[in-house]
Formats: sequence, C-alpha cells, structure tokens
Amino acid sequence: MTKPAPTDTHSVVALNDRSREIFRHIVDAYVETGEPVGSRTLSRKLNGTLSPATIRNVMSDLELAGLLYAPHTSAGRLPTEAGLRMFVSGLLQVGGLDTDERNAIEAHCQAAGRSVEDVLSQATSTLSGLSQCASLVMAPKTESALKHIEFV
Repeated sequence: MTKPAPTDTHSVVALNDRSREIFRHIVDAYVETGEPVGSRTLSRKLNGTLSPATIRNVMSDLELAGLLYAPHTSAGRLPTEAGLRMFVSGLLQVGGLDTDERNAIEAHCQAAGRSVEDVLSQATSTLSGLSQCASLVMAPKTESALKHIEFV
C-alpha cells in the first residue's frame, strides 16, 4: 500500500478518546523505534486493556482519516506526515510550570557572570530534563548580552 497524500487538516478534537490514545501510542512507538507499529505490540504495551482486534479497527479508522498508513499489507502502521503534524500541534499538551520547575529555570537563568553559551547550554539541559524530550537551543553568534529567550 502506498503512503496517502496529505489530506485536509485534522483536528485532535475530531478523535474520540480511544482513537487519540491509540494514535498517541503509535506515534510514541514510531518515534522510539522508527518501525511500523502492530496491533498486537500496541495491545501488549497497553497491558491488554484493548484487544489487538479493537486496536486494528481504530487503526483502520485512523488510516481512512489519513493519519496512518501501512507500508505493505501485513505491516503495522506508521503515522503520515499529516498525522505527525496533527500530533505535534494538538496531541502534545502544553501545561503550566509547577513551582519546582519554575524555580529550577529561574535559578539557571539568573546565574550572574556566566557566558551566553553557558546559559544556553544549561537551558537546553534543564528543558530536556524537565520535559523528558530532546531540546535544542539556537542562537546567533554574537558577543552581545542575551536579552530575550523565547520558548516555542
């Protein structure tokens, strides 16, 4: 089966809770392994709370919606480009910082006498540690003082 062309923009709210949960696990597994994700593997990952047949039905619906595709008939499913875009824009939930997180960030940003490179390096490590995700900081090469940090 060929990878479908991206379709209309999808909304996370259009997915029911079960579909959203299965899709999230598929994307997580794909990002972790780069391999197609099968219904049996996903059922085991969910500790058997959903049967492989139920997961296959949801995967089929997600495939019809253009969010997943099968690289070949007997393979598991992979997220499409549209599916990954929807995941990034809607399924990743951004929440407020708790007091400990805010204090850790402020402590690292207020360190006096450190170079911009040191502050940015520490910011990368702190954000990665707090979010349990990869982080990347890009800054122009300049000797001027750091005046603004923007989180995207």
